[in-house]
Amino acid sequence: MTDWSGLPTPRRYWSVLAIWLAITMAVLDASIANVALPAIARDLHAAAAESIWVVNAYQLAIVVALLPLAALGEIVEYRRIFQAGLILFVLASIGCCFAHTLPELTLARAAQGFGAAGVMSVNGALVRFTYPQNQLGRGVGLNALVVSVASVLGPSVASAILAVGSWQWLFAVNVPIGVAAWVLGRIALPESPRQDRKLDWISVGLNVATFGLVIAGVNIFTRGGGSWIGLVAAVVGIVCGVVLVRRSLSQPRPLAPVDLMRSPQFSLTVLTSVASFAAQMLAFVALPFYFQAALHRTQVETGLLITPWPLAVGVAAPIAGRLADRFPAAILAGIGLAGLAVGLILLAAMPVDISSVGIGWRMAICGLGFGFFQAPNNRTMLSSAPMERSGAAGGMLATARLTGQTIGATLTAILFRMSGEGAISALALGAAFAAVASVVSFSRLAGRRS
Repeated sequence: MTDWSGLPTPRRYWSVLAIWLAITMAVLDASIANVALPAIARDLHAAAAESIWVVNAYQLAIVVALLPLAALGEIVEYRRIFQAGLILFVLASIGCCFAHTLPELTLARAAQGFGAAGVMSVNGALVRFTYPQNQLGRGVGLNALVVSVASVLGPSVASAILAVGSWQWLFAVNVPIGVAAWVLGRIALPESPRQDRKLDWISVGLNVATFGLVIAGVNIFTRGGGSWIGLVAAVVGIVCGVVLVRRSLSQPRPLAPVDLMRSPQFSLTVLTSVASFAAQMLAFVALPFYFQAALHRTQVETGLLITPWPLAVGVAAPIAGRLADRFPAAILAGIGLAGLAVGLILLAAMPVDISSVGIGWRMAICGLGFGFFQAPNNRTMLSSAPMERSGAAGGMLATARLTGQTIGATLTAILFRMSGEGAISALALGAAFAAVASVVSFSRLAGRRS
């Protein structure tokens, strides 16, 4: 069994390469389909509103499967879940290539989402078993760098592929990448201890109902038309969540990691993560509308103006990760979130005649702040859990991120419906979220001293 000393080199490098390839593929597929939606709708003779499910099916499948697959990883080994997720992702990508109708493509995208969840649910645990304890922050920071680069490249890669081929090639490129990641993973991924217990299928069902109904309900509610259906679905989902938590309280290793949430350090880290990703998504959804409607920038210019944010994350995250191996993550993350709050305030206060350079450095401040927060915070979430609960911690890390993004996107939609100044309001609210998250992060110092 691989222990906390991590893998020896060069096996460690091959292991992280397998993880990076899989993460890159999963992140790219979350964004490249957005660019291809008009072409997909036209080719499959589908309405634009219906084609949105090509994106939604992927995201929803990931969200409902994260915690169950993380729990299953603790039982059968994390690398097996990772490998199975890769196989499913590759097969589903082939299914996307040969889909002839929108329902077929949507089903294939849902299967892709389950495969991506297999990768995302355990990649944090695999990173923890790959690196020694004194280098975990470095590993988490490099992971954040890979995610950031993939996020930047997603639209560009999609546009380049569509310039020379059909939308099916967006999914076909996953096949060689997925196969390479699977082969490397087969050789190099770390072993992990297995737990002698069975998967709690009742909790799995409650988890799926909770996240599925809440997210789908919120989606329906914010889009208007049948709002009461969305509200009912969300309420039923919340009730299922309450039942899941109550069921988990009496279990030693529950699917919903309430045992880890009893630790103030872990729970505050999760809360910080949710608030920060909500702030990020408030900005990411609002800014394209603001750039094009208020600042009169083109779609191409909008894409370029957003790029400094993820680029700055890629610069800051590895540095912050290395620092997190030496200094308290609560301080590093708190400083980063304060920087994010300042950057969002500066964006909200932009004059309408601002230059592209003026927008760019404000976006870079946001990215530097977010990157300085992300790696130390993720390191804390992983390292504050016992080794045998690394899967639950990694699953919660991904769940907190997606929960925050869902909250941010929902609040942005509500603000746009309520006010003509929705974009400015979203940026201001994002700054408030980041400021609160910064305070929460600094508050972890008290728990650390105690």
